[in-house]
Amino acid sequence: MPDRTAQTLLIDADDTLWENNIYFERAIGQFISFLNHHEFSPTQVRAVLNDVERECIVTHGYGLHSFAHALLRTFEKLTVKPVTPDLHAQVLAFTHSITDHAIELLPEVPQTLEHLRERHRLILVTKGAVPEQSGKVERSGLKGFFSAVEIVAEKDRAAYAEVVQKYNLAPESTWMVGNSPKSDINPALASGLNAVFVPHGDTWILEHEEVNAAPAGQQLLIVGRFAELREHF
Repeated sequence: MPDRTAQTLLIDADDTLWENNIYFERAIGQFISFLNHHEFSPTQVRAVLNDVERECIVTHGYGLHSFAHALLRTFEKLTVKPVTPDLHAQVLAFTHSITDHAIELLPEVPQTLEHLRERHRLILVTKGAVPEQSGKVERSGLKGFFSAVEIVAEKDRAAYAEVVQKYNLAPESTWMVGNSPKSDINPALASGLNAVFVPHGDTWILEHEEVNAAPAGQQLLIVGRFAELREHF
């Protein structure tokens, strides 16, 4: 059990506090239907898109801008039609629904954050494009629960080490809370922090990874939903 005395909780945003990937999945489904490939199955098209997204992350980072590039590049790779400006515009239109959707908080998130901030220091740690992520934080209405917001280009061991140094955190009393093994749990454990894994049924496939065991002297907690944090902290 975590120590209930004051600790620091680094909390992920997308698919931990609010829905995010479901909107991308809907856009991908619409894109695959629009492409209507006669040789590649939807699964094969998705595999190509996954590979292209990995390439786009290297050059464009995370977020809608990178996703739009990935859709266009995948379309150009697979379409048998001449690629016209009109077709480009139709492909890009699949990202509009993601841009425009309202923030959909996950169950009991505000109540849980209220409980946690009375006992612990909360810092929001999310990755992606700064304007995009900061906009979501503002629209969520949750910013006031956090003592700070950190938007990083990548969540890796170095990024967590920088957060620890910036806020003068004690690793033994610091926890990373999130839904992604690849970005939230494993690199946080590798940097000497504790972690709370909050699985989400629609976590982005590129964030899938086996959850590592906690090294000696560190703790890993797995909960079924975000609201369960009130039982542990």
